Amino acid sequence: MAEEKTTISSDIMVQADGLVKIYKTRDTEVLALQGLDLTVHTGELTALIGNSGSGKSTFLNMIGGLDKPSAGSLKVDGRNLFTMTERELVRYKRDTVGFVWQNNGRNMLPYLTALENIMLPMNLSGTRHKRAKALELLEMVGLSAKKHSKMNMLSGGEQQRIAIAIALANEPKLLLADEPTGSVDSATADYIFDIFTELNKNGQTILIVTHDMALSKKVKRVVAIRDGKISSERVLKEEFADRVKESGIDWRAEDTQDEYVVLDRANRLQLPQELLDELKLTGNKVRLSYHDGRIEIRGPEDDRKESL
Repeated sequence: MAEEKTTISSDIMVQADGLVKIYKTRDTEVLALQGLDLTVHTGELTALIGNSGSGKSTFLNMIGGLDKPSAGSLKVDGRNLFTMTERELVRYKRDTVGFVWQNNGRNMLPYLTALENIMLPMNLSGTRHKRAKALELLEMVGLSAKKHSKMNMLSGGEQQRIAIAIALANEPKLLLADEPTGSVDSATADYIFDIFTELNKNGQTILIVTHDMALSKKVKRVVAIRDGKISSERVLKEEFADRVKESGIDWRAEDTQDEYVVLDRANRLQLPQELLDELKLTGNKVRLSYHDGRIEIRGPEDDRKESL
């Protein structure tokens, strides 16, 4: 039976609504996602950031078809991931998404050459002209000279660039990358980010999980996850939009983005930690009031005012 495709706007690649994920052990339960809502549009390059345990990798694994929620819905390219049959899910992981793992060992088979590793997904999908396509991808990541190299002959940065080529082998509609610069030096990280930006300019939708502050401050849209839900979004300032390849900018130090707190579907928001620190709260209650177009927040024990 043919897979049914949910009606959804063609410019939306990812639509997550109320995702909840509970991991259970014999002694405890861990709430990894707490009603996460997110929309990613086709052609966007989006970064997900957050502390360890915030839920960002859990969310990425769900989009990749590797995990399912305890509640909520998730549609990618109009397909409801949680109503797919096993056969449909295999086809989805093969043709719709490409995944770049942080652990290079998950990206490559050590007994195959770089060229053979890139051709492997094409063998599974029946792609024609596999060798020519693989050579083209090797050139794109700048490693044509390494086509006959096996994993143990490549540096960590080279392995990660090969991983990107492997992920793109079947021309996925969505490229997922989990900490793609987490184990490489800053120069290689810049090179990898340049590959992503060029792909994005050509229409590739990309979702990156990262702890790399310099990388995240170059991305046009950054979504922060805190305690299993979206807490804020950062948008690249216009004056930095065309300067992401400039080597003279200290991307860690520059204030390159505007930050916005995000209201969830129930009109709840998470206040930035810096604001809470300034309020010097001793409990979990605040006073809210509205004056002159501003929402004012005060701790209950004093008249200290902070406006959003």
